[in-house]
Amino acid sequence: MFRRREKRSVLQNLREAVWPRSGWGRAFQYVKHRVNRLPDRPHRIARGVWAGVLVSFTPFFGFHFLTAAAVAWIIRGNILAALLATFFGNPISFPIIAVFSVKLGHFILGDRLDSGHTEGLLRTFQAASHDLLHNFWAIFTPDHAEWSGLERFFTDVWLPYLVGGLAPGIIAATICYYISLPIITAYQNRRRTRLKERLEKIRAKIKRDDKGGEKKPRD
Repeated sequence: MFRRREKRSVLQNLREAVWPRSGWGRAFQYVKHRVNRLPDRPHRIARGVWAGVLVSFTPFFGFHFLTAAAVAWIIRGNILAALLATFFGNPISFPIIAVFSVKLGHFILGDRLDSGHTEGLLRTFQAASHDLLHNFWAIFTPDHAEWSGLERFFTDVWLPYLVGGLAPGIIAATICYYISLPIITAYQNRRRTRLKERLEKIRAKIKRDDKGGEKKPRD
């Protein structure tokens, strides 16, 4: 009943993941309206936004939702707002975040990333992927597990990404917190005002109907 009439190909699904049919601008507006309409106090929703944006700068790919929910729970923020705010990390922003975080992480750890090392990052990803695939099949075969590629990936990519992503992540999350808090507060106040006006109109209409019924002559 809810299936598509025309089944999309794998290429179309990948294209939709990178660039939605409605565009990222409309997707951002959708997330913004969902965050504004969350039934919670503004400061709790803003804390959730802080958690989601911060996690977007971490290399916990595949676990961003769980990590954002955990951070939001620790700081007493809105968990659903945290999940929605992970949208800050998307196929457009992730490459920028990743490159900047890895370079900054190497600088903080005292290992500057030169151009030759940057080209070697691709081989690091390939070696890690090879180890993952090989170790999976090693479970069912006599082959021994290999960890050299994964170890190199951890030291050259994952750890610098984590270290280098914390500072810009905290800065971006704090900026989004102070931007979202007054916007959410104003939205909720405006919405309460509209609901109050509608309620007053309904009450006035009921009173008019009651008065009109009282004035009708009896048979």
